[in-house]
Amino acid sequence: MKPWLPGLAAASIGVQVGAAMVATRLVVDQAGPGSLAMLRYAIGLLCLLPIIAALRAWPSFARRDVLPIALLGIGQFALLIALLNFGLARVPAGRAALIFAAFPLLTMLVAAASGHEALTWRKSLGVLLSFLGVGIALSEKLLTDLAPAQSLDGWIGELAVLAAAFCGAVCSVYTRPYIARYGALPVGAWAMAASVGFLALLALNEGYFANPWRFDAEAWWVIGFIGLSSGIGYGVWLWALRHGTPTRITQFLSLSPVTAALLGVVWLGENLTLPLLLGLGAVLLGLRVAQAPQPGQTASNKMSGSKT
Repeated sequence: MKPWLPGLAAASIGVQVGAAMVATRLVVDQAGPGSLAMLRYAIGLLCLLPIIAALRAWPSFARRDVLPIALLGIGQFALLIALLNFGLARVPAGRAALIFAAFPLLTMLVAAASGHEALTWRKSLGVLLSFLGVGIALSEKLLTDLAPAQSLDGWIGELAVLAAAFCGAVCSVYTRPYIARYGALPVGAWAMAASVGFLALLALNEGYFANPWRFDAEAWWVIGFIGLSSGIGYGVWLWALRHGTPTRITQFLSLSPVTAALLGVVWLGENLTLPLLLGLGAVLLGLRVAQAPQPGQTASNKMSGSKT
């Protein structure tokens, strides 16, 4: 396998997350955050099941691993997405995207603190450059967002987005050993199924099942896109995590807010600004620095080197 393939897979997910973030803003007001997350991953699970059936890759876990994988799935899907949707309903998209861009930085710290991955100056510099690039790309939106007085509801929304990023960082680090043991599709399917069950409880509390067909046709198309891309994308994401270290893989999520901004130019007719281009350049530079092999590292172990 080519050593750059996990990075390419992760980059495609960074773009997909950015597109899903824009799409979520279009429909989050029509459903509660838990209901929208449930629909997202119910559709995603339905997309994975035919692939698993065709490949005969049904989950076959050791009894001791069933509950941890389910809990990690609930954290990765249910809590992360519900918290992110909760935040997106309360803070502007640009500010939420910048806060969520701390995901790779938090992953690096969690991986180092737990002993799963060594903390190197090259990875640290690359992650910080990418985070700075996101800030530059979104600088004009952030200045606009910060102009009004910050409300308590806004602070709560920002904390929810930060909690979502931290939840994703923890799950990305601790899911990797299970992926290495059982494979991406079985782990992804069981984790997603557990999360849908948990999210159904949140949707019930939000009153979703009293009127499950509340969305208009356009909203259903958007929800279908989010679910389909999430189902396929998570399988790709787990495969990338299996073959790369958590910090290097999650750093590609820095592409998501920049992608969201670029989609604003294409879909919404927003201006292509110099800060956006400079920010994209900084993100790409950060990725280049962090993905470069360490001195003495060969191409074959470029994307490995963490503990499982």
